[in-house]
Parts: sequence; structure tokens; C-alpha cells
Amino acid sequence: MTPHTHAAAPETAVTRIRATSVISGLSGIFVELYDNAIYGFLAGTLAVVFFPSDSPATSLLLALVAFGIPFFIRPLGAAVGGHWGDRIGRRKVLILLVATMSVATGLIGALPSAASVGVVAPVLLVVLRFVQGFSMGAETGNANSYLSENAPAGKRGQVVAYANAATFIAMMCGTFFAAALSGALGSDAMVAWGWRLPFLVALPLGLVALWVRLSAGESPEFARVETKSLIVRNPLKAAFADRAGRRGMLLTILLPLFNSSGYFVLFIYMPSFMTSQLKFDAGQALLITGIALLVGAPCSLLAGMLSDRIGRRRMLAGSSFLMVLLGIPCYLLLTQGTFSTAVLGTIVMAIVFSGTFGVVQVTLTELFPTRYRTAAYGFGYNIGTAIFGGAAPAVITALIAATGSIWVPAVYLILTSLVAGIVALRIRETAFVPLPE
Repeated sequence: MTPHTHAAAPETAVTRIRATSVISGLSGIFVELYDNAIYGFLAGTLAVVFFPSDSPATSLLLALVAFGIPFFIRPLGAAVGGHWGDRIGRRKVLILLVATMSVATGLIGALPSAASVGVVAPVLLVVLRFVQGFSMGAETGNANSYLSENAPAGKRGQVVAYANAATFIAMMCGTFFAAALSGALGSDAMVAWGWRLPFLVALPLGLVALWVRLSAGESPEFARVETKSLIVRNPLKAAFADRAGRRGMLLTILLPLFNSSGYFVLFIYMPSFMTSQLKFDAGQALLITGIALLVGAPCSLLAGMLSDRIGRRRMLAGSSFLMVLLGIPCYLLLTQGTFSTAVLGTIVMAIVFSGTFGVVQVTLTELFPTRYRTAAYGFGYNIGTAIFGGAAPAVITALIAATGSIWVPAVYLILTSLVAGIVALRIRETAFVPLPE
């Protein structure tokens, strides 16, 4: 099939990229990834504030557990938020989610420390992380479905890739902001009060995202399904009742394995790993990660655009198998202990990772019909993300402590990439056909 197959798309299909719709879809994703970035960079500080212990390694592990636990509520958020999105529309749900996410992130910045209220402090942190997890789970399916459904024929990969590129920018903004504060204030001031500022910034960011989403319209694909009275009472139940829906949900768990592990290992866990295990200073770790993010943003957008021309399967399988081949050499460069080799290794891994990161989300939206797309896609994807992504930093930290080997992250990345590559070869090509109703 060729891209010209799009000529058969319905007359009501979108014919041009609508900037408001694209910005609306990616605005909440920006807020979500901003929070992940600041938590990842400030994990060492948060360990001291919320999980004080005689062992710094134990404190850091507990902070990473608090980071990973809420990912296991994401499937619930995806199921509930997806149900709402498939029943009442993506736009209304996206408005609610960005407000909830922003308030929860901002409230973390207002929490008392463990030194003030004892065990209440980490409990409150985990509660707010659960709220974030619920919102994140619902956000993924609704936002990416909304973007895919607003894309013109032949440009779905490009449009959804805007959000993927925006996640790198959000991570970079969060990381650089936290790092700048750390450098300006010093460790004592950061532990005392400075750590609060990056979280509090989420409140004005959320207001901007809320304004954008209020000004955007509903997805035309959802509007057409609604007009045709194809809305189902229980979208997730309908997906489980459909053989294609069940297969699609299995694919949403397995296909993004490299995407989940790569994102959390390369960009969330890596700053802490480089400082604690490879003995880089915090500034070097930040700069190395920041360079990788700068490279990853345009490469992800390019990957999405390229997938509109050559297909999703080739991009996903090629990227995954490249990581299998290059993971060990790149990791070897990273562990040499020099800044230049570490930059080279992370840049290569970021480029390879972008081939999956820029393509996987649009592929998952194309696996399902509009009538239950948000619920099925979000539910399956967030199960895989919780198991293989959100839990990765804590699992890897524990395995390194148990084995004494710093090669654990590389092995983890390669194994998940191998499985994702094999699964990618078994999916049907979805780039050149209209979205199913």
C-alpha cells in the first residue's frame, strides 16, 4: 500500500493541521512530563526531605519507589478516563485532566517535610502521586487519540509526534529548571525549601494548558461516531468482547516495551545513575541528559513524519533491533567515565530511541476503532508502562544493589527492545488507511 491510499478516506476527514487542536492535545502531556523530569532530577533531594535514613541508598530507593508506585494506578485512570473519553468526548475529559494534574503537582510543592510531620509527609506525597498517576493514565489515551483524530490524511504520524517531541522539551525544561535552582541555591537551601519551586511552577503552567484546551474543539472522528449513534455504553467491555480489541490491547502492552524502558532508563533514571554509580557530578549528568533530550526532540518528530511515508512497522522494528545491536557499545562508552564518551553514547541511544518514541503512540491509536479507542488503548498501554517503565528505576536500583553490576540498565534495555522488535514485526501496517470507526 502507498500513502495515496488516503484518497479513499471519508469526505469529512481533516484536511489540514489545526494548530489549536495540536497544542491542546500536547499541553497536558507537557505538564505530565515536566513533573516526571523534576521528580527524576530531584530524587536525591526528595529522598532526604521525605525519606530520611541513615543509608542514602535506602532513602533514594524509597524515593524511587514513591515515583514508581503510582504507575500501577495508571491502568485504572486509563480505564475510567478512557470510558469518559469514549462516552462524552475527548475534549471535556482533557480539560478535567489538565486541571487535576496541575493541582496535584503544585500541591507536592506545598507538602511538609518528614522532619516536620514524620511519616505523614511521605504518605501525603504518595497520595498526590496516586492522583497524578490516575490523571496520567487517563491523559495518554485521550490526548493521543485526540491528536490522531485531528490529523489530516497522511500526517497522523507527524501530528502525534509533535506531542512526543514536546515531552522531550518538557523534560528538558523541568530538568534544567531544577538543576539551575540546585546550582544557584546549593544543597542545603534545596533541601530546606528550594525543591518546592519546580513543583509550584506546575500551577501557572496548568492554567495556560487549561486555557488552550477550553479554546479547542472536539475531535472530528468522535463527533462523526456520535452523529452516527455508534457510541457504546461500556467501551472497555466492548473492546474485551471484540477479538481484534483483545489482540490490540495485548499489543499495547508489548509493543511499547522499548518505549517505556528507554524513556525511564535513559532520561528519568540516568541522571541519578550517573551521579551515584558512575561518579559524574550533578552538572555533568544534567548536561549529558540535556544534550540527549535536545537531540531526541527533532529526531522523534522526524521519525513520526518518516513513518507516514514508509510505515510504522519498519520504524518500530528497525529502532528496536538497532538498540539490541548498539546498546552494549553505547553503554560501554557511557561507563568510561569521561564526559565526551558519555555524551557520544547517550546521543546515539537517544537517536535510536527516537525511532520508536516518535512512532509508537500513533501506531497504538490506529489499532482500535473510535468507539472504544481511548479506553482500550489507554488501558493496555498503561499496564505495560507501569510494569516495564514506571517501576524500572526502583527495580534497576535494587538489582544493582543486589548484584553489584552497573550493567543492569543496559541488559534491561536490550531485553525489552528485543521483545518490542519481535512484536513490531507481527503488527499489521496502519499508516496508510483511515482510522476505523
